[in-house]
Amino acid sequence: MPAPALQAPEAHIPTPVAPSRGDRHPDRARWDPWVLAAVLFAAYTAVSVGRYRHMTTLSWDLGIFEQAVRAYAHLRAPVSDLKGPGFDILGDHFSPVTALLAPAYRVFPSPVTLLVAQAALFALSAVPVTRAAARLLGRRRGLALGLAYGLSWGVQRAVDFDFHEICFAVPLIAFSLEALLADRRRAALCWALPLVLVKEDLGLTLAAIALVVAWRARDSSPRTVPYALGAAAFGMAATLLVLTVVIPSFNTSGTYAYWDKVSESVSPVDGLGTKLRTLAWLLIPTTGLLALRSPLLLVALPTLGWRFLSGDEHYWGTDWHYSAVLMPVVFLALADALTTARHSPRPWLSSYAAQLPAAVAAAALALTTSLPLAQLTESGIYREPAAVSGVERLLARIPDGATVEANIGPISRLTSRCRVFWLGNTQGVTPEYIALENIDGTYRDPVGYAGDLHPGAAYGVAGKANGYVVLERLTAS
Repeated sequence: MPAPALQAPEAHIPTPVAPSRGDRHPDRARWDPWVLAAVLFAAYTAVSVGRYRHMTTLSWDLGIFEQAVRAYAHLRAPVSDLKGPGFDILGDHFSPVTALLAPAYRVFPSPVTLLVAQAALFALSAVPVTRAAARLLGRRRGLALGLAYGLSWGVQRAVDFDFHEICFAVPLIAFSLEALLADRRRAALCWALPLVLVKEDLGLTLAAIALVVAWRARDSSPRTVPYALGAAAFGMAATLLVLTVVIPSFNTSGTYAYWDKVSESVSPVDGLGTKLRTLAWLLIPTTGLLALRSPLLLVALPTLGWRFLSGDEHYWGTDWHYSAVLMPVVFLALADALTTARHSPRPWLSSYAAQLPAAVAAAALALTTSLPLAQLTESGIYREPAAVSGVERLLARIPDGATVEANIGPISRLTSRCRVFWLGNTQGVTPEYIALENIDGTYRDPVGYAGDLHPGAAYGVAGKANGYVVLERLTAS
């Protein structure tokens, strides 16, 4: 990806636009971002909770995070038995920020609590994006960019992917860059500092934000530069410390388990087609390439760097949740670039910039027809299938507090009340129950399979329902 061109410092001083005819009611305009966020929250919640109600969970992450938050809610270490019996989740990813969900979870002990919280955080991030764009470009264009952001493919993919800690990072980045565009540079640094508590790699994103702050402040506010450089150094040092000391100290193997995903050395040209497509998705439908004119785009480089240098091809594409943290960056970089491009002496550029907010909003609406929020037009998302009710009744036979070994399907129905292990990873623990999603018939002989997993124990079928089977231990190992 070509490096964003750095313009003269004076070009980056945001100048709020004069009120247009669409801004006759400034008091009402002030509520626009919050109304949009409320609508997005309802939409995100419907999709996320709808997937849960249909038992179409995509991975074990929701169960892992629920186990950690459940432990925090009961003032215990954040152990996730799905990663291994007694495994402290801080030895996997450094995300102590998830402890903030503990009070809500204590009141509403359900994976739905995590999904609703994630929907709220993603929706909240639309407030600073919309507000910054409206301040720089006017109410209508600001709303257009806010809507395009809320419907962006990166956010929608993350909403559709169970729960992940990056839901905390997205609003922090959005508020930080909003403050930066308003020349509230210290506020920008303060919003970015908590990123080190969200995930281990985000200290580098903090450093990138701080360096952009230092660049923009170097002439107009030189006293801010040392603070920004100090924040950048802190972000890099925090990442190094967490990766080499903190995480290994919590990990039973004494190391950072994801080093191999980066150290599986690959050539930068491996998967080049996938990487180029990701860049195209990141820059064309969202910003029409105009974001390349803003130095704010540099904030995306740490995330893109570790993803594209990794040997794990899952990081290269547009699936899952990995691009959500990039969405506020590209949209606010676009808002920044539009402030100068709209007044360019080149007629083609000024005309292009004037129409671009409406164009990216239209693109987001069009793409949504093939993205997760399109489910909102289907009646099935709003009701629980009868087949799911039967499976839930089956899993309800497992008593609270029981030890259960399970694959993806049953996990999120059990982690709020049982001790749940990942199938084949009990590490010597013989569970009282084994719960299997077997819709495709993978386990032709569930009882025999249980015997292979635990040779010293015997299991019998406790019940079956709609492709799910629950086995109960008959003899102790």
